Amino acid sequence: CPICADPRREQTTVCVVEDAVNVLALERTNAFRGVYHVLGGALSPLKDIGPEDLRITELVERVRRDGVREVILATSPNVEGEATAVYLSRLLKPLNVATTRLAQGLPAGAALEFTDDVTIQRALENRRDY
Repeated sequence: CPICADPRREQTTVCVVEDAVNVLALERTNAFRGVYHVLGGALSPLKDIGPEDLRITELVERVRRDGVREVILATSPNVEGEATAVYLSRLLKPLNVATTRLAQGLPAGAALEFTDDVTIQRALENRRDY
């Protein structure tokens, strides 16, 4: 794609997303200067979507071939996205590539009393020094 073809992008950092619309959301922030890998969905046994239905083989080949140093797992924070992230992290571990996951927690401007329990739990688990 034109984004990843840009020679100014960091080719050794790959952000894995489920769909192309996720690339656009990340690009709006101007915070990521690496390249993307679009899986084409997420693992979902209930929808009969397995690893062979996604671009997972291509990701592994890319990591091996292109000297990727870090893979950022930016799948959705739902059951399917979490399952996909866990699957990918286990698959990538033997390749000795740093594998990270987007932090999860409270959105900016959110009122704590209206935030769901899982989001509050993740915010507590992912807290950082201030």
